[in-house]
Amino acid sequence: MIAFVVAAALALNTPPVASPDDSDVPIPAAIKAMLDAAFDSGNEGEVSTIVKYARRADPASGDAVLTLANKWRADRAAARNETIRQAGVFDLWSGRAELGGWRTSGNSDTLGLSAILDATREGLNWRHKFRAQADYIENQGTTTREHYLASYEPNYKIDDRLYIYGSSLYEADRFLGYENRVSVSAGAGYSVIKSRAVTLDIELGPAFRYISFTNGTSQNSPAGRGTVDFRWKLLPGLTVSQTGSAYAQRYNSTVSGTTAIDAKLIGPLSAKLSYYVQYESEPPVGSVSTDTTTRAALVYAF
Repeated sequence: MIAFVVAAALALNTPPVASPDDSDVPIPAAIKAMLDAAFDSGNEGEVSTIVKYARRADPASGDAVLTLANKWRADRAAARNETIRQAGVFDLWSGRAELGGWRTSGNSDTLGLSAILDATREGLNWRHKFRAQADYIENQGTTTREHYLASYEPNYKIDDRLYIYGSSLYEADRFLGYENRVSVSAGAGYSVIKSRAVTLDIELGPAFRYISFTNGTSQNSPAGRGTVDFRWKLLPGLTVSQTGSAYAQRYNSTVSGTTAIDAKLIGPLSAKLSYYVQYESEPPVGSVSTDTTTRAALVYAF
């Protein structure tokens, strides 16, 4: 369709517009107008599409069209880098806030609440990731689930795909047998897939864990940590994701993962349905190994 529009515009025999370099072949005015409109939109995908079909429709001005597009990309990158350099520590954060809950009364009296905050700050050399999560369920006046989590992870970028990470994680879940659990780790991460539709990041490194159990005992030991973060944009407003992490240690190993589907509603709002599972290889006496949570939440992107 775009190729037809470009060809039709050229058929109008509009006068050419001088390219940035006077020695180059002038760019037809129709193509230049479409390029300018794509530049104004700020959409990289639209610019790439216009450039692709403009070069096919008028090969003579193809190099000049590509020169303009590359200059636009370079100017955008320079402006973005300057904005990052001048930003303060509380600037440039983006992320998502999720809130879900339910309440029943009558034959059953149940209260459930779930809240998650994910925030990321992208810098020139550093990336900072923060996550906070709380789950609470009460049935007939008795608490049946209470899980809290907070994590912070700085990444130092070696190149476009490889980075070094540091990680600190705090958890509290007395129904899984521990009052407090602190895990720290450092290692390497790599973006295996990095495209507009699909991303896949993996991390691996040594770790250390301290656990304070509900029975009054405590434990600490070295461990190994690995994570995977997979996201697939099926449609412009529909995304499927799978995240997982594993801590392997001498006394108790933990594996957890979340499978989710996210559907855009309107503006920054979307609906999310997710399934979370957490497995402990050696839980304390009286606790089961596997805990699962199904969430339906409203998500606000910022």
